[in-house]
Amino acid sequence: MTRTGGTNMDNRPIIMWFRRDLRLADHVALTAAVATGRPIVPVFIRDAQCDSLGAAPRLRMGLAIGEFKRALRGINSDLVLRSGDPLAVLRDLIAQTGATSVYWSRLYDPAQKSRDTAVKSGLRAAGIDAQSFAGHLLFEPWTVATKTGGFYKVFTPMWKSVRDRDVGAALPAPATLRAPDVWPRSEDLQSWNMGAAVRRGARTLASYCVVGEKAAQTRLETFIAEKLAQYTVQRDQPGVAGTSGLSENLTYGEISPRQCWQAGMRARQSGIAAAEDFMRELVWREFAYQLAHHSPHILTRNWKPEWDNFPWNTDETAAVTAWKQGRTGIAFVDAAMREIYVTGVMHNRARMIAASYLTKHLMTHWKIGMAWFADCLIDWDPCSNAMGWQWVAGSGPDAAPYFRIFNPDTQLQKFDPAGHYAARWLCEGRQAPSRTALSYFDMVPSHWGLSPQDPYPAPIVTLAQGRARALAAYHAREVG
Repeated sequence: MTRTGGTNMDNRPIIMWFRRDLRLADHVALTAAVATGRPIVPVFIRDAQCDSLGAAPRLRMGLAIGEFKRALRGINSDLVLRSGDPLAVLRDLIAQTGATSVYWSRLYDPAQKSRDTAVKSGLRAAGIDAQSFAGHLLFEPWTVATKTGGFYKVFTPMWKSVRDRDVGAALPAPATLRAPDVWPRSEDLQSWNMGAAVRRGARTLASYCVVGEKAAQTRLETFIAEKLAQYTVQRDQPGVAGTSGLSENLTYGEISPRQCWQAGMRARQSGIAAAEDFMRELVWREFAYQLAHHSPHILTRNWKPEWDNFPWNTDETAAVTAWKQGRTGIAFVDAAMREIYVTGVMHNRARMIAASYLTKHLMTHWKIGMAWFADCLIDWDPCSNAMGWQWVAGSGPDAAPYFRIFNPDTQLQKFDPAGHYAARWLCEGRQAPSRTALSYFDMVPSHWGLSPQDPYPAPIVTLAQGRARALAAYHAREVG
């Protein structure tokens, strides 16, 4: 018996092309595929863009794929793994399975939009039903506009325009997926060796990852129940586990932004004032995607062209190397850089301080920092990473005033007065260093030649000198 009218089309599979949407619940494309009643062939394609991921995000993607494959097997399905050009891979799968449709969730950064446009055109030219669906964002970028019809270039007005918007109800997860009569060949995930670039630190980094849809849902529920009420205060304290940590899971689509938004909305309606700040952070992510969609150059060059002649250093200097290695002699910066290397994440306050120090005290181009973060962050997101770096550097939209130069020492005293963050990540000169501080030396490449017995370095540039140099350069730019 067929489900939708008795045609042969009912038995021809739909290929469900998964990318950064590795979940079952609140999945618009998957729900649409299930509604047809047809067999579904889930597939993940390791293409050039996947292979270009930095060391940490590539390891994390591998973990996400493995966990999602297990989840699919739990509902009578599987995840077919293939490598190569997506259009060629999909054509091959269509030939093997007799599929007549390919569904996927939209992505919005320029590289992935270009790829997906080519895939859609190629499939449709061959008579294949190729459809893309929403789901990676709360709002499609073209549905949020200013009163004059343009896109928002400042965050606060955008937040005010969407803060009460109804995003609809989250979709339930399917209880089962109809399997094809014959499964196509799948490559072995282990052979992809997704964690190879992390080398000896792979096991330690993986231990900090919170992987999969179930873990993401638990993380959200725990945050709302136990941390949200204090979020406004604790989110700025790097020594306290006061944030949701969900950026990691949003990156791989293990939870949807709508599920997070609805949880925040329910909390706000119940009287938890801090829920507003949590929801603002979700919209900050949306803001980054708005900018990347409407002004894609933000990912590759200064958003404000008047910064093109600013005298940033663009070389891999000894100071830049010290910054990457967490050996600047500035405690807050060094703790942050060691945290990211060991865990693949960095507290948001620490991100601002580390980025400000590189671009202002060290007068180094934000692209160098952005590239390092792209290699080290398990929650790396092309749009958020680019916007965050340009916001701190001053070259981006809604940027901090150019003369705002964070003082890492006073920031650490303000937000980590008990010294928990520094103690967690700094080892040198301490009689009983923490396990986390010591783990940094177990992870770093041996050719760095670092040891926990090394003396803590003197500042490579004093905060006063760095500030004065940056202000002089900003003033020269302003009057020039």
